Amino acid sequence: MKAAIFHGPHQDLTIEEIELEKPAAHEIVVKTAATGVCHSDLHFVEGLYPYQAPAVLGHEAAGIVEEVGEQVDYVKPGDHVIACLSVFCGSCDYCLEGRPNLCQDKPGRAAKQRPFAKWNGSDVSQFANISSYAEKMLLHENAVVKIDKSLPLDKMALIGCGVITGAGAAMYTAKMEPGSSVAVFGCGGVGLAAIQGARIAGARQIIAVDMLESKLAYAKDLGATHVVDASGGDPVQKIRDLTGLGVEYSFEAIGNKQAAEQAYACLAPGGTATIVGMVPVGQTVEVEGRTLLSEKKLQGSSMGSNRFRRDMPRLVDFYLQGRLKLDEMVTRTGKLEDINEAFRAMKAGEVARTVLIPD
Repeated sequence: MKAAIFHGPHQDLTIEEIELEKPAAHEIVVKTAATGVCHSDLHFVEGLYPYQAPAVLGHEAAGIVEEVGEQVDYVKPGDHVIACLSVFCGSCDYCLEGRPNLCQDKPGRAAKQRPFAKWNGSDVSQFANISSYAEKMLLHENAVVKIDKSLPLDKMALIGCGVITGAGAAMYTAKMEPGSSVAVFGCGGVGLAAIQGARIAGARQIIAVDMLESKLAYAKDLGATHVVDASGGDPVQKIRDLTGLGVEYSFEAIGNKQAAEQAYACLAPGGTATIVGMVPVGQTVEVEGRTLLSEKKLQGSSMGSNRFRRDMPRLVDFYLQGRLKLDEMVTRTGKLEDINEAFRAMKAGEVARTVLIPD
């Protein structure tokens, strides 16, 4: 089957033929119907996070089950599914506490050091237990949720990472209260999802912050009540000009140290800043100690604190009700061979989300 191979940092991905392993007892083979191009993958391509090459990146996907292992009982061939990197074991302390996104015993090939595929006789690393930049995926059954076959898989793919991460950060990690004021730093796919999560949760004021006019336009279309152009001066002061004391909740959806610190600085007393983006390895996020006396909080979020088999069907319902806008987030589609162009367009701010259709 075809897959986009990651050869290491600062190198283009190449389309190659790889050999997928057979599914183990609790694994399934899923034909990749669609995969979103997420900024998290770009972090690895740019060397901001290390990863063993050769590998198949990609982790935001939906598809159709083709084959199941002998002990799989959750899905069967023909089922439509959304994949999620929050694969869970179901028995560790975090899973038993109802926090499966923090599972510490994730089942899967990567955890057990078993290759999921071969390329030219060499082992291929599986990314985030998914590897969706390929015609097929080999997944643990606890890495998918079933959805109705009538749903558009090119839109459902976005729920698998960007939407659950951003919307979940607002609804589940921050536990926003209705009527709150919110600032979202970064209006890519995850930031746009955070804006929508804030809107669905009942925020009265949603301030989108970005340096690109095109992204701020997307933000307004998807629910932002105000926008701040961060290229034209201090966004923190602009947010205070709009709110007085600052916002009650803020979200950083870029993975940028300065933006993370600004997300904290723009808070009103008692506010909560949630860092959603992947701040590069080795970098610190710093706050002035005395500001903690005003009960401001700085916290992280992992995949929107999701319980994905519960939360993704809810997001699907929001989509069907017209409350979660996914069609508008897909601004470009392409084939697997377009992966490097998709990364370029993302860096240039030309898209909200690119979706690739491998077949």
